Amino acid sequence: MRICAVKPLAAAVLGVGLFAAPLAQAHEAGDVLLKVGVTHVKPKSNNGTVANGTVNLDVGSSTRPSFSLTYMATKNVGIELLGAFPFQHNIDSNLGRIGKTKQLPPTLSVQWHFLPDAKVQPYVGVGVNYTRFFSTKTQGALAGQDLKLSDSWGLAAQVGVDVPLNKNWLVSADVRYINIESDVKLNGSKIGKTKINPWVATVAVGYRF
Repeated sequence: MRICAVKPLAAAVLGVGLFAAPLAQAHEAGDVLLKVGVTHVKPKSNNGTVANGTVNLDVGSSTRPSFSLTYMATKNVGIELLGAFPFQHNIDSNLGRIGKTKQLPPTLSVQWHFLPDAKVQPYVGVGVNYTRFFSTKTQGALAGQDLKLSDSWGLAAQVGVDVPLNKNWLVSADVRYINIESDVKLNGSKIGKTKINPWVATVAVGYRF
């Protein structure tokens, strides 16, 4: 995963949190955390082949504003829903750029906050992702053709950290791996499958209700 652009932001999250550590507050059962930030989606390299293996696919990265809502069922267990503005990905191949698509990837996760009273509060999560592809357009060698990507259900894994600044405000960073695989159809006929399976990195500012 190439997360060069995210590393400085994550370092800043930890730096601000450590500076404000004396004011840290633990999450409690019943808390609701609203986070607003930026999410970068980086598909894995080699996204599969279509047309009987003759066309190699390469799905590009995308960065968009994002938000999440977490309900703390207990001091340790959180239930989080991640949402974002639509991501747009270029679709390249050995034939050149052949199209672009948009997608929305809402992800529902159950988190375990294993150091809820610490000044820096790490957590892990597992969940399920639903990705809806839309506004898929063709260009280059496929210009004028009807290209579609099927919606996807898959598992998601997450590691992250919350850094409380005071009773209500916090900063946060997390990284997820999401299983996203989609059937590719051209003019109504399936021509293969693309395996996007991205790493997803987020930095955010949060407010605890």
